[in-house]
Amino acid sequence: MNADALIRLSAFVGILGVMASWEIMSPRRRLTTSKSRRWAANLSVVVLNTLVVRMLFASGAVGTALLAADQGWGLLNRLSLPAWFEGLLAVVTLDFVLYLQHVMFHAVPAFWRFHMMHHADLDCDVTTGARFHPIEVMLSTVIKLAVVVVIGPAPAAVLCFEVLLNATSMFNHGNVWMPPAADRFLRWVVVTPDMHRVHHSILPRETNTNFGFNLPWWDRLLGTYRGEPAHGQEGMALGLEQFRDPARLTLVGMLVLPFVGATGRYPLSREE
Repeated sequence: MNADALIRLSAFVGILGVMASWEIMSPRRRLTTSKSRRWAANLSVVVLNTLVVRMLFASGAVGTALLAADQGWGLLNRLSLPAWFEGLLAVVTLDFVLYLQHVMFHAVPAFWRFHMMHHADLDCDVTTGARFHPIEVMLSTVIKLAVVVVIGPAPAAVLCFEVLLNATSMFNHGNVWMPPAADRFLRWVVVTPDMHRVHHSILPRETNTNFGFNLPWWDRLLGTYRGEPAHGQEGMALGLEQFRDPARLTLVGMLVLPFVGATGRYPLSREE
């Protein structure tokens, strides 16, 4: 295992442990389904996705950034900027691309088919933040590698972004309570659990808001921000209206869901 993979794995395990402990000590919502069954399925997807990415994209985003630097590819490799500013610009640019990609996966029905596995979770907790269909992960990786080649970020900046994305995804999917004042403040600098949980509402008009993972600015600037769900955080139903049977949400059931399930009213082009 190379150094960047070890760093990302260590960060994942550490943040998973912290968030899982926080969820036990101070949960935001009562769970509606079996936590052990959900965790088994969701973490199995994580293992599967890790194997798929390692087999198909052996060098990963950091390796691609090293290649881009060696070949002089990308805008940042042709500019002479302070290292700290170049790194910050790279992280913010990658985050904006991720926001646009997320919107695209809601706007295009064919892409939504794979993304809806993430939304089909009937509860939302730390493991939901890593629950994505392998085909979505592959598409996302191709987009990320292409962006790395185009902008030419430093390998250290790419590694920072990958760790940050992993950490914030687990954080903002967490079933954790925090003081309302802290949530209101943090929403200006990072996507909070209460902010992102609205995105997992069963109501399409709420599902298609709050697309950000790391930074909350894109939603506010581009008109996709929603402060609170119509029925409140405790009263909001999570998941998708066409997938309400927990028995279908096993590992195999989730993997075949894009091919056997209806897309419902959720794609942006079909929203009522």
